[in-house]
Amino acid sequence: MLRRNFITLAGATLAASAQSAPAKRLIVHADDAGMCHSANVATSEAMEKGLVSSASVMMPCPWVQEFCDWARKNPTMDLGVHLTLTSEWKYFRWRPVASIDKVKGLIDSEGYMWRDVRSSATNASPTEIEIELRAQIERARAYGLKFTHLDTHMGTLYARPDFFEVYTRLAKEYGVPCMLPKPLKISEAELKGYPITLDMLRDKQSKGFAMLDRLVTGVTGKNYAERRVSYRDFISKLEPGVTKLIIHLAKDDAEIRAISNSWEYRWADYQFWTSNEAKELLAQYNVELFTYRQLANA
Repeated sequence: MLRRNFITLAGATLAASAQSAPAKRLIVHADDAGMCHSANVATSEAMEKGLVSSASVMMPCPWVQEFCDWARKNPTMDLGVHLTLTSEWKYFRWRPVASIDKVKGLIDSEGYMWRDVRSSATNASPTEIEIELRAQIERARAYGLKFTHLDTHMGTLYARPDFFEVYTRLAKEYGVPCMLPKPLKISEAELKGYPITLDMLRDKQSKGFAMLDRLVTGVTGKNYAERRVSYRDFISKLEPGVTKLIIHLAKDDAEIRAISNSWEYRWADYQFWTSNEAKELLAQYNVELFTYRQLANA
């Protein structure tokens, strides 16, 4: 009897300990929805059937209405606005949402957004940035997107402190979180090359911004076999707190192969995050899928 009581008490103690242990929460976040049909199909399928818990939508892109139509039919999905100030592909290009005459600094000699972050940051003014970001956010509202957060395509809004201030101010104004890591040493690695300091992040933290414990902008590997190894390692080493993992999704089709030289890893991301293996790994390591909506409420 004493032995049975000991086992019961020990079991209760372990259960209580497990409940009080900090949770490992993971936002599996798909960027670039709305970019093309291939990305739309992959993202919607991965959110409906897989483990992708959040995504964000590129409002200037040609296939955005298709994805927003799906979003209206699936209003519980955690979807943000992927604020876009660059158009990076060789032939597949897009222009600003705002009137061109109001955002001339965002336009290259070919009439599209700049291909790279440096050119956008060098040529555009904070006023032009704000005009364009507002236009994208208002287009999202007009298309019926119930967005839960804002983030930044290619990190352009981290490229200048004044761009960063516009970005965070708009998030406050529209009442949603924006992608911000906490002011920890680990954040410096992900923000390397950008002029965003820990002091700037501390300022946002002091003003009540919802923040991520960790931001992971990608894993190594070009194809499925390589990225599968990276993701297995990532999940096994995940620490308590809220981690955002950025992924990019596409199906393996002629469209994405023609658009992007990164099609293979996008297809690999789709394969892994819709697999039973990924589901089993999350369960094995007690990882809870999380969303920006939950981050805001927390």
